[in-house]
Amino acid sequence: MLVDLILTVCMATNPSDCHEERLSFEARSSLAQCMMLSSPYVAAWAGDHPQWTVKKWTCAWPDARKSKA
Repeated sequence: MLVDLILTVCMATNPSDCHEERLSFEARSSLAQCMMLSSPYVAAWAGDHPQWTVKKWTCAWPDARKSKA
């Protein structure tokens, strides 16, 4: 079961320049479990993108994204 791992990231050199990054993440049963298991994925993304700082993250079902459009 896939969920969206939604990162709010800001440029390290310009903290007011922020946007969302969405990653697919496999959750075993719930959004709460996704949050508990997501730290290594957030850290890996941050390590691969040193020009960005992760300010916060959350998990959401992919269908929630479609309903907002």
